[in-house]
Amino acid sequence: MDRSTLRESWQAEYEAERLEWRARLLELVHRFKGEPDTLLPFHGALALRPRGEHHLGLRSIEVDKVVGSVDRYEDFHRHFLPRTPHTLERWKRLRVLQLSGVEFPPIEVYQVGEAYFVKDGNHRVALAKATGQKFIDAYVIALEVPVALQPGDTLKDLILKAEYAHFLERTRLKELIPPEEFSEIRFTTLGRYDLLLDHIATRRYFKGLEEDREIPWEEGVVDWYRNLYRPTAEAIRRLGLLREFPGRTEADLYLWVMDHRYFLAQELGADLGPEEAARSYEARFGPWWKRLGGWLKGFHLGTARRGGRRA
Repeated sequence: MDRSTLRESWQAEYEAERLEWRARLLELVHRFKGEPDTLLPFHGALALRPRGEHHLGLRSIEVDKVVGSVDRYEDFHRHFLPRTPHTLERWKRLRVLQLSGVEFPPIEVYQVGEAYFVKDGNHRVALAKATGQKFIDAYVIALEVPVALQPGDTLKDLILKAEYAHFLERTRLKELIPPEEFSEIRFTTLGRYDLLLDHIATRRYFKGLEEDREIPWEEGVVDWYRNLYRPTAEAIRRLGLLREFPGRTEADLYLWVMDHRYFLAQELGADLGPEEAARSYEARFGPWWKRLGGWLKGFHLGTARRGGRRA
């Protein structure tokens, strides 16, 4: 081994040791925060219901947007840091070659929205991230998905978007509602889209009873969106409820307001509209000063009703 090769081996060994310590530190940080410290699995992206794929050829892609792997996602930490001794050794060998002036062939990736999953070249991506490389050449296959991934998405985000993709496939909402009318329906908690399907089915059932006919599924979806979901979401927007529930979405609040609306209907014997239900929800579950105002109003109404009965 000549002197230059020895120097490159020493440098690669030194960088690998630092990389190993960095991986351990980040693993502890993620564990402390309760966050997953793994790459996104490509099979999770397939749950987004891709409708097709397109070969885009050779592209220069951003290294930071490579977030997952087809079959090696367990061999690396979330930031493509080597997780196993074998992976680290492979990384060192590639680093020695890179320091010797060897140019690597392009990697192969799947593009899902704005994120990339490695089909071939995981160690080259790990090397590029560790050395601060901004771009890397890649042969890109783009998947056509109804819900796009973003580079910062976590495993939970991926699952949520997969649930949303299933909901859109089941309802065909984006096909039935014109783009100018449609707004995205995003939740922050898993398992909520099934509740929306229940809302659609329930409204469709009662609409069929009212009109004495079988309501087609597509008609029921459009009716639910235009006459139930959208008016409630617009009321939430007008009242500025999202400011009072940080970290939540319109869809989250829609379910809460609808549950509250049902409770009010049972309590009062009459169905309030979306605006009244949203205002009542804000009074009961919003900031303390609004809850106090709601309590005083309820106390006043209760006193008035008791006075009316005594009279």
